[in-house]
Amino acid sequence: MAGTIEDFGGRVATVWSELRPTTRKLVERALQPAQVAAATKSRTTPFDARSDLELSRLLAALDEGVSESDATSRKDHKSQLREVADTCAAVLQEKTQSAEVFVQLVERAQLQHDYKRIDSLADALNLRFAPSEICELARSQNTIVRALAQEALAQVPTNVLIGILHDPVDSDIAREALQRQARDFGSEQARQIMQVLDQMDLDSEEL
Repeated sequence: MAGTIEDFGGRVATVWSELRPTTRKLVERALQPAQVAAATKSRTTPFDARSDLELSRLLAALDEGVSESDATSRKDHKSQLREVADTCAAVLQEKTQSAEVFVQLVERAQLQHDYKRIDSLADALNLRFAPSEICELARSQNTIVRALAQEALAQVPTNVLIGILHDPVDSDIAREALQRQARDFGSEQARQIMQVLDQMDLDSEEL
């Protein structure tokens, strides 16, 4: 693997050299043949916020290397570079809980017109991401990311959204999600909360 990384150019090699051993193992294990990966599946490698950041930087460097490869580049070299990039993206898709990395993965899938991957990323939102991260995504400049986040928030338990109403940053996002739960999903609890909020707005306007 080390020799392969060196062949991918200076930036990729530099980012790879800065990875912690545990983060390298995540990529190396994912690159193993299926039968070997199955045999080592029981070994769990820790994944944390720093792993998110490190793999995000590696993926950016790999994708940059793919895009910069010109017609004179060896076909097998570019193919191998793309394979490692796709593997890195797959690890992030399976593990990440970061809004920033989620945006990176969606934008990457958009460029590749990989809508199946976008659907898979959407499924991960409610499974792994905290409501605060989903709220951050709902403010994204990327329209697809924003739509995915809004859809995910509409599925968040109403009680959780009510708790977010007290957050000065995310309250408007939570209110929009509650409004959708009441309007599109017929949630009686959400409808009652929206009535209270609307009444509070009217009272404040009168004051």
